[in-house]
Amino acid sequence: MEKELSFKYTQLGHWKELSEADHALVEAAYNVMDGAYAPYSKFRVGASLLLEDGTVITGSNQENIAYPSGLCAERVALFFAGANHPDKTLDTLCIVAQGDLVDTEALLSPCGGCRQVMVETEKRQNKSFRVILVSQNNVTIVANSAASFLPLAFGI
Repeated sequence: MEKELSFKYTQLGHWKELSEADHALVEAAYNVMDGAYAPYSKFRVGASLLLEDGTVITGSNQENIAYPSGLCAERVALFFAGANHPDKTLDTLCIVAQGDLVDTEALLSPCGGCRQVMVETEKRQNKSFRVILVSQNNVTIVANSAASFLPLAFGI
């Protein structure tokens, strides 16, 4: 039996086509990206989370010469939210990146580990959250669920 997996998302030509509330998340992600520690990959990533109560949490990637001791921006922000706001629901996750590791025309996508953590966060809060991905060329993808990026997630 052959089956097919697919997911729905909205693609915009530029993140400035998003709502004003989403602009603030994108700008927060870009601001924290400037503090990324990425001396090895030279690929800086910023993430911002909007919690249900309006709290915004940010994280940037933090590399380490003792690979894999570093951590991706998405997980920095998600783990901070889980540790410090365990009873608050995540509404939106925004991710931005810059660097030569990925072609500037390529669509931005979280790594597999981050996708799994995103899915686990949805499971933990028993509710999906929006994901905004802003590529280096400003093309923006908006999806209504993190699970759509990892349809065959481990343990789900």
